[in-house]
Amino acid sequence: MALIKLKTRSIPDDAVTPAKVSQNLGRRNIIINGGMQVWQRATSATAVTNSSYGTVDRFRFWENTDGAYTAEQSTDVPSGQGFSYSTKLQVTTADTSIAAGQYAQFAQRIEAQNLQQLCYGTSEAKTVTVSFWVKSSKTGNYAFNMYKPASGHTAYIYYKSFTINTANTWEKKTITVSPTAGSTSFITASGGGIDTSTSNAMEVYITLAMGSTYHGATDNSWSTNTSHYTTSSNVNWLDSTSNNFYLTGVQLEVGDTATDFEHRSYGEELLLCQRYCFVLGNSPSAAHRFATGLSNNSTTVYAMVHHPVIMRSLTTLTVASMSNVGVSNASTGTALTGLVVQGVVSSTKATGLTATTAGGLTAARPYFIEGTGAHTPINLVFNAEL
Repeated sequence: MALIKLKTRSIPDDAVTPAKVSQNLGRRNIIINGGMQVWQRATSATAVTNSSYGTVDRFRFWENTDGAYTAEQSTDVPSGQGFSYSTKLQVTTADTSIAAGQYAQFAQRIEAQNLQQLCYGTSEAKTVTVSFWVKSSKTGNYAFNMYKPASGHTAYIYYKSFTINTANTWEKKTITVSPTAGSTSFITASGGGIDTSTSNAMEVYITLAMGSTYHGATDNSWSTNTSHYTTSSNVNWLDSTSNNFYLTGVQLEVGDTATDFEHRSYGEELLLCQRYCFVLGNSPSAAHRFATGLSNNSTTVYAMVHHPVIMRSLTTLTVASMSNVGVSNASTGTALTGLVVQGVVSSTKATGLTATTAGGLTAARPYFIEGTGAHTPINLVFNAEL
């Protein structure tokens, strides 16, 4: 019987292999809007305030210094990485001496249901890697933090210093976080778990400045002392009005390697953001009709706004300018005196609204709720943020 000779060939570098397919299937990035694509509320804020979601979607500011800074959408991005936007922060009022209890941080809160793959609270707890692109006129040491609030389990915080080496130059930073960093065991114990709720389960921070109350952290370590965010080596980014800070390409993924940034389509990224916030009428238009309702009497219309996605929770509503919103029967418009959420009929799929006027409506008639000013944004913000 003749033997069959098998020929072997090397696999070209650009060949599609199962490993490459697996790596590029997507859904790696736990961070939402890490490429800074979506800005539903506004593309700039002249003054960043504490605990605010005022500009780029899903990113939150923690700020209580004596300084001030702006936030805006920027087209200054690292070359050749596929990003269209970054978030730019610019100091406008300096704080040359950060007091003990003061801080300035840029953060994202992550919903518990999006972190189940980490297996925290078990012996199978996963290592994660964060990567991001950063640029600043202020060189020196900054802090990266991951903070897990208690939520029925142990609260803990991770700290790792990173350095901006060259002023005004884009640099990519990569930090790998082991669940046992700092020889800790509480994350792999049952008390270190993450629940399956829709609540805040993890906060990821970049710390720009922080007072001594929050010093005492150990580099590349977890701690149950949740006041230890950084050390005295952290820069004071707010010490000069010449200081700026740019950020984009934020990615958090399971594993010990930073893969290329996962570029999701704009439509998909927008829907992910809209689970936590969606905005109606933020583009100038005449007679933007966003709901149809039924009048209950001469002053009140009840209506429903259906959400583009199932939202994380019942929403709150912020109206930028009531003077730009009214009701009409397609021929006659009436100004509103109030527009509030009707909680009893609201759900995560739709928000009930009660619109009130000074009078003049006909009971049991359909009415549109609409923008009244030609080319004037109405900015109705439906909020379910963490």
